[in-house]
Order: sequence, then structure tokens, then C-alpha cells
Amino acid sequence: MKSVTSRAAMLAALAATLPLPVCAHAARPAAPAAPSYGPEADYPVTIGDPYVIGGVTYTPADTLNYDAVGYAHAGTEGSGISGAHHVLPLPCYVEVTSLDSGHTILVRLNRRGPMHGKQLIELSPAAWAQLGLPPGVDAPVRVRRVNPPEPERAALREGNRVPERMETPPGLRAALRRRLVAATTHTADEPPSATLSGSVPQAPHLPLPPQRLATPKAVAARPIVPPPAPVPAAPKPLPPRATAPEPEQTRHAETRHMVVQVAAFSTRAHAEKAAQQVGGKVEAAGKLWRVRIAVTSEEAAQAALAKAKHSGYAGAIILHHD
Repeated sequence: MKSVTSRAAMLAALAATLPLPVCAHAARPAAPAAPSYGPEADYPVTIGDPYVIGGVTYTPADTLNYDAVGYAHAGTEGSGISGAHHVLPLPCYVEVTSLDSGHTILVRLNRRGPMHGKQLIELSPAAWAQLGLPPGVDAPVRVRRVNPPEPERAALREGNRVPERMETPPGLRAALRRRLVAATTHTADEPPSATLSGSVPQAPHLPLPPQRLATPKAVAARPIVPPPAPVPAAPKPLPPRATAPEPEQTRHAETRHMVVQVAAFSTRAHAEKAAQQVGGKVEAAGKLWRVRIAVTSEEAAQAALAKAKHSGYAGAIILHHD
């Protein structure tokens, strides 16, 4: 009996010297908070559902190679170099180029808009000032989605501006302006408002200018020559001499390769509609469709030119070609 008690005392003393077990439900250190810097600060990206503004339905989409031309509106909201866009993901980054000056800046899109009108983009006051746009009017711009480096992203998130991009050359700006004209003026039921030469058709209600009529040429009276007296032996006839063409023939030879070019269009449907108006034909010229009227005289060319201008194509011209 005494040996059992001694053994129990020894086990109790040994248990007292061992460390206590850790409870499975003890409090753990809190996980570090998500960083407010770095690429993670631009997530989550919001796309959103389609919505309607002013009768126009906009469908947001994650378009990586977005590149469009339109008009920028000066907004009163938004801090830093930021902007509003109808369809691009939020947030994302775009380069905005002024088609007037060629200046290009980096803008962070973080809201939807413009909420009034059909402008392509709305810029914050600071972004409008950095781009150097005039106050009070919408400005033609190019908007191109880009993926800038993290230091520039961080600067825009903090409300600061980043250095301007390389200035867009005049030749590229001219091409972008032609895209802008096509994007803002072409409709499905009427011809484009600008031809290849940049002229704008005028209203067709103008009076038709008087046509220049051909003046008949005076023909000099030739004296009547009596037939020669008969001779015993008729001389051997000489070979006919080459004579110069008559003035009327010369005039037709010079003008048979004349055409009246009415206009050039980006779609064949518009070109065929214009051809029906002026009585011309449609010809393919690369990516364009030309409307031309073939003529065979100067008078016909002037008449066709007057008809084309009366139909609203003020840029119509007479072309001479071989």
C-alpha cells in the first residue's frame, strides 16, 4: 500500500514540471491589411451593366486595344488628373491627345460619364488644364487605352500629374481628324458630309447657274468656182494631201478624256446614291468609291459640273486625263 502511494506522488511531481499544453482556440495574430499601393490598388476592376443616357445605350466592356476619336467635355467633378468614360473599365488608364495642339497626357478613368451629351470623355478640371484645352467648348481628342508603369499609376492615384507624352505630329492629327469627321457625320440614310478633298456639300436649294451655251462659229463664204474647161488628156491625179483637222474635230480630240469628279465616299451605298442624283457612275479607288460623270466636250463638262454643285457637291471638279 505504501509503494502505491509513493508511486502516485512521484507521478504528480513529474506532471508539475511539464509545460502546459497550448489551447487550440488561442487568439492568433491578425492578418496584415491589403496594401493601399501597388497594382493591387487598382482592383477590383468594375465593368457594369448596360445603361442609357439621352436615348443612347452604352455597354461597358473590357476592351484592351481601345482607340477612338471624339470630343472631350470639361467636367466640374473629379480630383487630380482623372476622367469619366462610358464603356471602359473603372479604373483604367488612357492617353488623351488634343487634335488641335497634339499635346498628349495620361489620365486615370474612375467614373462613368459624361452624363449629359454624347461626348467621348469628360475630363476633370486639372486634366483639362494640363492638356491646355480652351474653356467653354468641347475639344476634339483621341482616347487610347494604355498600361502605364506602376510609378505613373501611383502618381495619378495620389492626384498628381505625370510628364506629358511625345507630341503627336501634324500628319497623324490630320488622319485622326478625318476619322473624327467620318465618325460624327456619316449616317446610314444620307451621303457623308465631307469628300476626299475636305469640301462640304451645300444645301441643294441654290439656283442653278446659267449654262454656257456653245456659240456657233461663223463660216466664211467660199466663192463659186466654175468647173475647169475640158482638156484632151486628164493629168494623173496627185495623191491627197494630209490636212489639219477641223477646229471642231480638234476640240473633240482634246476633250474626249474629260470627266467630272463629283465626290469620293467610304461606302459604296453612299456613292451609288450620289451617282443617281447626278447621273454619274461609281468607280472603286482603293478603299474609296468615286462618283464620276464622263463628258466629251467642254460644254458638257460645264453642264455636268453645274448639275453636281446644284445637287449639293460643292467640291466637284473637272479632270483631264489621258
